Amino acid sequence: MTISSTDQLKEKIEAWEKQPSSLSIDAVQEFIGQIDAADAGQRRLAARAYAVLAKERFSRRDRFDPLIRSWVEQGLEWDDTEKDLLFLKGLETLFAVRDMAFSRAMAPIRETDQSSARKKAAEQLKANAETEREQLKQAADILQQSTVDEALFAEHLPGILEAVHKGTALYTKVAEEAEEYLETASGSFYSPEQVKKLKLSIQELQDVKKEWESQFASLDQYTAMLPGDPLTELDQMIGLEQVKDNVHRMYHYLQYQKQRKDQGYQWKDERSLHMILTGNPGTGKTMLARMLAKIYHHLGILPRDEVLEADRSQLVGAYVGQTEEKTMHLVKEAVGGVLFIDEAYSLRREGMSGNDFGQTAVDTLVSAMTSGEYAGSFAIILAGYPEEMRQFLHSNPGLRSRFPESNHIHLPDYSMKELTQIAEKTAIDNDFMLNDASRRVLQERLEKEQVDETFGNGRTAKNIIMDAIFQKGSKIGEKTDVSVEDYSILTPEDMSGSAFSLDEDARKEPMIKLEEMIGLQEVKNELKKLASFISVQKKRKEEGAPSVPLQLHTVFTGEAGTGKTTVAKLYAGILKEMGFLKRGHTIVCGRSDLVAEYTGQTAVKTRKKIREALGGVLFIDEAYALATGSRSDFGKEALDTLVEEMTKHDENLVVILSGYAGPMDHLLEINPGLRSRFKKTFYFPPYSAEELLEITRLKTKEYGYTCTEAALEVLKSAYERMDTSGNARFAEDMAEEMFQQQAGRVMDTAEGNLHELNETDAKKAAAYKEKESIKGDR
Repeated sequence: MTISSTDQLKEKIEAWEKQPSSLSIDAVQEFIGQIDAADAGQRRLAARAYAVLAKERFSRRDRFDPLIRSWVEQGLEWDDTEKDLLFLKGLETLFAVRDMAFSRAMAPIRETDQSSARKKAAEQLKANAETEREQLKQAADILQQSTVDEALFAEHLPGILEAVHKGTALYTKVAEEAEEYLETASGSFYSPEQVKKLKLSIQELQDVKKEWESQFASLDQYTAMLPGDPLTELDQMIGLEQVKDNVHRMYHYLQYQKQRKDQGYQWKDERSLHMILTGNPGTGKTMLARMLAKIYHHLGILPRDEVLEADRSQLVGAYVGQTEEKTMHLVKEAVGGVLFIDEAYSLRREGMSGNDFGQTAVDTLVSAMTSGEYAGSFAIILAGYPEEMRQFLHSNPGLRSRFPESNHIHLPDYSMKELTQIAEKTAIDNDFMLNDASRRVLQERLEKEQVDETFGNGRTAKNIIMDAIFQKGSKIGEKTDVSVEDYSILTPEDMSGSAFSLDEDARKEPMIKLEEMIGLQEVKNELKKLASFISVQKKRKEEGAPSVPLQLHTVFTGEAGTGKTTVAKLYAGILKEMGFLKRGHTIVCGRSDLVAEYTGQTAVKTRKKIREALGGVLFIDEAYALATGSRSDFGKEALDTLVEEMTKHDENLVVILSGYAGPMDHLLEINPGLRSRFKKTFYFPPYSAEELLEITRLKTKEYGYTCTEAALEVLKSAYERMDTSGNARFAEDMAEEMFQQQAGRVMDTAEGNLHELNETDAKKAAAYKEKESIKGDR
């Protein structure tokens, strides 16, 4: 422990007090480690550090939780005179007292009621008054026994205590008067005088209750006030600054429109309430739709602030006439409020047939918006992804004209800072917090998720936190010795992802798995060299030095079965490990996955496959098949689209073209655009007889078999003699054939080792495979 000077520690505290949001639990723990416990001045600074931490969390939580209480107690252990900590402790006590009393209804007896109803009301009054009296007595005991600092709460405490005493006396009085009423009432006879006395006592109670509430009203300044209007709630949302500005301007215009109308001025053409919201997943479209409904209601434009959410399935029917019926049913339900249709573009699908009634739903909505009894009685908000909504509105001019450009709001993706804030707010809402290390892991996970337009933005940030809470609970649940931190702080281990373990092979580093592959020494050397180059350039970039552009797209050439697909997957893993790919997965495809049958469909098909590969590797096997030379072939369109998308997605996508050496050279020669993007070629040579023998041996070992030396000699001789085309699959098939030959031998002779493959098994397997290859040649 390094003990710092008091002045240095004081500077840190003052900086934190000026900007409390910059403080973290890690920083406080480090700060406490520097405190000299024998120095009274430094002890006071330690207490101030806990005070800043507790106040910051309380300001964000608006209530006390175990973590805040723990920090208050820890701080007071350092200095029991620290005013901010004493204030928080006293405030918690007063809030607890506030919630204990004056909470039950005290309805007076109505003389117009029947005798049974009057009796029931008197009994309820008596029971409620007795309960409230006991609650107030408990409140008085708490206030007397607590350490509420009288000096800190001088303007609140006397009034609260007075209200407690007055309330206790009045509740006792009401209980007694209600009892007297019950004793004097008989049948339909009752004492009007007694009812009058009860009414007066209840009125006095109401006056005391107002005094009680007024004493606590000024304490509410220490918690976030409830929003007075929807704009306050909007402003509290994270990010979306441009959206907030647009909504504010629209709000003030609608406010002006209403005020002008109230003054008697007429509007021939009022501003449309119908809105278009566009944005990627998780950007807050649904949340904003609900906010707009509140704004319309707050301004008196719509009688309700309710949002009726719908999608295609609730609008479109299966037969003629059903769509109009379903759509109008939703319109009627939405009258007075907002009809919110998410993924509205699904109402008009690409290539939709005559029996798809999506367009009918659109036409019905347009009719309801513009004419008939429902026009102006509700608002429609359409939402969806930007490009899909643009195409949808373009294909529906009648619908588009009902939504002026000024009513189109685009919600952008959240920045990393905003996503972190959303995640931290989710943690706080669930009584958790993040330390510095877990915050770094959170950002790493968010970066890995940010691959394409399917990224869930705020929804993903929230899900990561909820997953971390689950991970913590699944680990802590069985512990018996649980601390406050276990219940309230999310650690890097909690944030790191799924708790379900991977098998040993899946945990192996890709470079180690590459080394374990048989042969391919040149390929291994090239990949190591490339990995070293990438690592150095990454370090240079971190140091601010110029870095050489990375050429990660590659060409793999070689015969079938020489390990190209396997190495591609390991290459993806290596790049992910080094931080250049976010997902590190491999999408294997061929010509049929990219090329369509009709004009215009190939680009769409190719882009779809590329989208699947974003954040990883797109491995195109037999890529030369995309260049047939025919003018009517759509392979060139696939290649052109590939080049375009590679430029667009840059380092978010790595493409590997694979195939036989000659055809691949031809492909690159006739496509200069490809040649400039694929500057590195890895050649996969055929496996030698020795390497094929090792592949077979490892395959037999995988299933618990062992080969005798004689069996291995037979296999080596066979591989030297036969045309295997260097194929690893051939070597693995040989092992499987040996398994079958051994099984036949063991069953026929009823003897022999079940786990041993001998010379006979190898000879028969080799003969069978040789015969099979001759048949294949024919």
